[in-house]
Amino acid sequence: MGSCVLKRTPLAPEADFQNGTLEGRLIEPMNELVLSEQQLMQFIGQYLWPMLRIGGLFLAMPVIGAQTVTARVRIVLTAFVTLLVAPLLPPPPDIDLVSIQAMAIVARELLIGIAMGFMLQVFLHIFILAGELMAMKMGLGFAAMNDPSTGVSTTVLSQFYLLLATLLFLSYNGHLIIIGMLVDSFQSLPIGGSGLGSGAFATIAGMGTWLFSAALVITLPVFTAVMIINMAFGAMNRSAPQMNVFTVGFPMTLIFGILVMWFALPALLPVFEVFTQEAFELVRLVIGLP
Repeated sequence: MGSCVLKRTPLAPEADFQNGTLEGRLIEPMNELVLSEQQLMQFIGQYLWPMLRIGGLFLAMPVIGAQTVTARVRIVLTAFVTLLVAPLLPPPPDIDLVSIQAMAIVARELLIGIAMGFMLQVFLHIFILAGELMAMKMGLGFAAMNDPSTGVSTTVLSQFYLLLATLLFLSYNGHLIIIGMLVDSFQSLPIGGSGLGSGAFATIAGMGTWLFSAALVITLPVFTAVMIINMAFGAMNRSAPQMNVFTVGFPMTLIFGILVMWFALPALLPVFEVFTQEAFELVRLVIGLP
């Protein structure tokens, strides 16, 4: 292994004027500071490996990973959290930073962080999907707008539920909980270990079923009300064929759908708490925490 040697040469005599005379004094040379290449690599790895996992989480998680947050802000947050977390972690493995093994560790660490952030994205997309389904049933599917966080076009109701879920998530300190889980993941998934197993990827894939079933639970009140209104207008159309059902039914469906959604909002809070707990349990299951 090579070594980096820092030497300090003796300084010139220091001039000290006292009572008009010049007294020369020499400063004794300091001992050599020897820093081996292995120690240098270990010092860099102590901050580099945690930074990759933390950066992967901030890249994919909601709020911080949105397009409205610039890359410079995410880099600063990643560096700040790494400086706080790295001293609390066990010593990293002694690995050459320029090797195939180091490249494999880079991929594993990024994958762990991105997987945790992706699972939180699936959690928030429950409310986006619920808003989409309700908007389609209420006739608000045409009222779409651009989502600045994802860059895609979504309905107005989806934006409403997304903003509401994001504020609730931050008010419950969800961002701090997920960062705490990330720190604990260095114990269950140490740096240089095997990384995520096949069971973890199966759990992430199974979240698709959970996404649709949870969104359906939120939309059931509006679905039921709209179905009753459509059945009532169907009976009216049979009794009075000359009445234009589309002209009368569209505004009535919209009004009753919004009213039912308004009355169902207080019941959204306990449902949000249940889904949040389930999302955190799934994250803990994937990263191997008890």
